[in-house]
Amino acid sequence: MTRKLVLLMCAALFGGVVFAHGNFQHVMGTVTKLSQDSITVETTAKAAVEVQIVSETTFTKDNATAGLKDVHVGDRVVIHAMPTQGGKLMAHTVQIGASKTSPRSR
Repeated sequence: MTRKLVLLMCAALFGGVVFAHGNFQHVMGTVTKLSQDSITVETTAKAAVEVQIVSETTFTKDNATAGLKDVHVGDRVVIHAMPTQGGKLMAHTVQIGASKTSPRSR
């Protein structure tokens, strides 16, 4: 009985973690193109993915608030994006990492 209770509690606890991102997609890679309303990322699979930037998009860099002005071509990013009905991706959060050429990324 105790074993079943523990298994049930673990399933409830970890089930929330698994579904925490809902329909969000992760786009990870290197920024190849920037505009005022989108970021294009080359993923590790060498696919180019364009993600739309909206007024609700939040940016962070080194655990601090940042902005689109802090993103540069060559930076590594992790973007949590929601697919829209039109098939495009809309950025919810953008985490900016080191650029490919910076000494920190080696």
